[in-house]
Amino acid sequence: MSSAMQNGPLEGIRVLDMATMLAGPYAATLLGDMGADVIKVESFFGDDSRHMGPGREGQRTAFMSLNRNKRGLVLDLTQGQAAHAVLERLVAETDIVITNIRGSALKKLGLEYESMKKYRRDLIWISVTAFGPDGPYAGRPGIDFLAQGYAGLLANNGEPDGAPVRLTVPLIDVMTSELVCSGALAALISRGRNGEGQRIEVSLLDALTHAMCNPIGAFANADFDTPRTGNRSLYFAPSGLYRCKDGQVVITCPSQKFFVKLCEALERNWVEDLRFASIEARKENEEELDRLVEERCMDFEREELVQRLVDGDLLTAPINDISQVVEDPQILHNEMLVTTPHEVLGDVTVTGVPIKFYGTPGRVRLPPPMLGQHTEQVLAEVGYSKQEVEQLAADGIVGSRRSMKDD
Repeated sequence: MSSAMQNGPLEGIRVLDMATMLAGPYAATLLGDMGADVIKVESFFGDDSRHMGPGREGQRTAFMSLNRNKRGLVLDLTQGQAAHAVLERLVAETDIVITNIRGSALKKLGLEYESMKKYRRDLIWISVTAFGPDGPYAGRPGIDFLAQGYAGLLANNGEPDGAPVRLTVPLIDVMTSELVCSGALAALISRGRNGEGQRIEVSLLDALTHAMCNPIGAFANADFDTPRTGNRSLYFAPSGLYRCKDGQVVITCPSQKFFVKLCEALERNWVEDLRFASIEARKENEEELDRLVEERCMDFEREELVQRLVDGDLLTAPINDISQVVEDPQILHNEMLVTTPHEVLGDVTVTGVPIKFYGTPGRVRLPPPMLGQHTEQVLAEVGYSKQEVEQLAADGIVGSRRSMKDD
């Protein structure tokens, strides 16, 4: 590993995370995972996620789960020119700015691309919105749930005869964050070639529309309106959740090969039955096939059944709850759960780095920051003296752990 990239391939790149909640902040986290120096800029109130969900000793897990590998700085951008003088110094030393502040507030605070570009000519500026920066829905508030409605996911998700069901995990926010991260990396490559930064826009609606390519393509090109199928597949059977003695498992057979293997693993000759001999026949007789598969699965406890199917080279998985996820041997082997020391809570567990670099590996270097934890450190790095930082804090322009404790 190069000594110049001990923290990952983005070491030496600085990111200002000026976003809140999930889409935006998590993109900055992913960049931090890869070695970037991420400065989370917050108001005195802090990121909204600091005030949501379960917690311990005043620290909420919604924030801690999303904001590893960052340093925290408090800056009140409503304080006019004095605050913007601080922002100017920060941006001058920054490669990428990520924001999800809505357009009207963005302009009011002077955070739009054209204003911030004045502080650094080759700045990469990324804005996350719900629906896009312009157009008929521009400026509306929006979250993951609304994107699921607009882009058709709600209509496609759920049981065939039931109501639409939202995804409970905010996967659209996460997908959006990953697109922000991809855009940032592409812009860094572009800047390396032409010396120019640029403005980038990513929206929740676009992220999900992009992911809905299959049902959209089926409708646009074959006049086919994809129905809800619950846990079944639209194209093949058996595929679904099947009860066993002490739980449920996923079994899916997307080809004839896998159905033959299922018959062998469960010691049944269903493939010789004309009702189940082909993919088309299995779909026509799916109810009876599912009944037979589940009836056989009920002969086993979950772990025994999963092992039997794994040994048979089948596509299967247990239905793990979160208490089982955090003990899953493959997840632990992949280092996707990492312990890191927190200033108040001691060791806390966060998710790990999902991209494995073998030459310049990223890592969890920093725990989620306390509000204003690194204000003094970061401002010193951009040229402020200790006395100047103290005066800024006294004037209510910045906040540090020390100054806010004094308050």
